[in-house]
Amino acid sequence: MNAKKLIALLLAAVLCFSFAACGGNSDDTETTTEPEVVDVDVDTDGEDETDAVEADGDETTVAEAEDEETTVADGEDETTAAQADGEETTVAEDVSSEDETEAASSKPETTAEIVAYFNTAVNKVKTSAKSVKQNHVTNYLAATPTLPSAVKTIYKMLGEDEWLDQTLVDNSQGAATYTGSAEIKEHFPVEGETWASKLTVDDVKSASCTESNGVYTITVVAKADAKSASVKHGDGHCAKAFNVVLPSVINDNIPGIATSIVGTSTVNYPMGKAVITVDAATGNVKTAEYDIQWTINFDKIGAAIPLGTRSSYVVTF
Repeated sequence: MNAKKLIALLLAAVLCFSFAACGGNSDDTETTTEPEVVDVDVDTDGEDETDAVEADGDETTVAEAEDEETTVADGEDETTAAQADGEETTVAEDVSSEDETEAASSKPETTAEIVAYFNTAVNKVKTSAKSVKQNHVTNYLAATPTLPSAVKTIYKMLGEDEWLDQTLVDNSQGAATYTGSAEIKEHFPVEGETWASKLTVDDVKSASCTESNGVYTITVVAKADAKSASVKHGDGHCAKAFNVVLPSVINDNIPGIATSIVGTSTVNYPMGKAVITVDAATGNVKTAEYDIQWTINFDKIGAAIPLGTRSSYVVTF
């Protein structure tokens, strides 16, 4: 969250400074100074009786034959029954084992299956992963901003897109490791939520799954979201699976004097893309890559600043 606040304050400061400078000295923009940017820590069943009598009329022999027949028949029947029972048990166990293996390695094919699999996999990280290693969370400039002419002047002086992109990158988050349910829920990937995805088929533009060496690679692209001043986690499309920058965070951190000049902001989310790798045998996420783009709009002055955040994780179960 600190990174988001920093971005909001930085952009607000630039806009505020620009208008203040233009308003105070419209004929001489060269006398302006660069705004001070305050660094903020950024922070998975026998013999027949008749045959025995014909062979010897002896009743004893017949009795012996009967006894022998009974003994053999009973023994054979019990043995056969036991073998049959054993075979049936073995077959049942084999079938059950095959079914479980097939279920565990069943590759999702349709969009609905892929989205459901994706949700189950990433949500499992929140509840069952031992640790999540964050490789980075990098902010970047997604496209050239739309700015009013007065702001363009100061923006050019600061170094334009190259300056802003570098400023965003410089204030990104580096490597970190989160262990335990509380830390993982707080940081992966939707901050402070007990879930990692609530996507439905209607929320995705595309979804694909490929398999290689027992690992699924699932790519999900969320539909774009229109401008809004009241987005919350779980709303719209992108906010159901991505750690989007919320309008409230931006507006809560714009200084009052800047608000009077630029107004309050709205945010739209042009694109959200997630790529995860999953162990097909266990359903455990191995890695996760997220890319969410978001545009801050200050409609009062006709400004739109397209930004993005890429994040990368390695999950251990």
